[in-house]
Amino acid sequence: MAPKKQKKAKEKKKEKAEEKEKPKQKKVTKEAVEAENAVFIGRKPVMNYVVACMTYFNAGEKAVVVKARGRAISRAVDTVELLRRAFVKDVDVKSIDIGTEELTRAEGGTRNVSTMEITLVKA
Repeated sequence: MAPKKQKKAKEKKKEKAEEKEKPKQKKVTKEAVEAENAVFIGRKPVMNYVVACMTYFNAGEKAVVVKARGRAISRAVDTVELLRRAFVKDVDVKSIDIGTEELTRAEGGTRNVSTMEITLVKA
């Protein structure tokens, strides 16, 4: 009986190895595709975000979305202006979307946070 158990164990290992090799398919939604060329603005220096946008444009992207919320909105505007005026001259602002998100606090209350999305298009 011992040799049969060893064969079964080897077969199970082979099956597991084959399962790992198979690429799993994921459903791609429109939001996921849009997020691929998005730059989320945070606390880092402005030049980090400018370089991120330039990387997308140099990789062949036609449009880049700069997203920010709260205090980072001013940093997003600085990023776009620096990119337009100093680094990539043929970039136009396609749209600017503003909005508000409701965040729930740890204490249980809610707080409104402003959001902004700036869509840049390379001409």
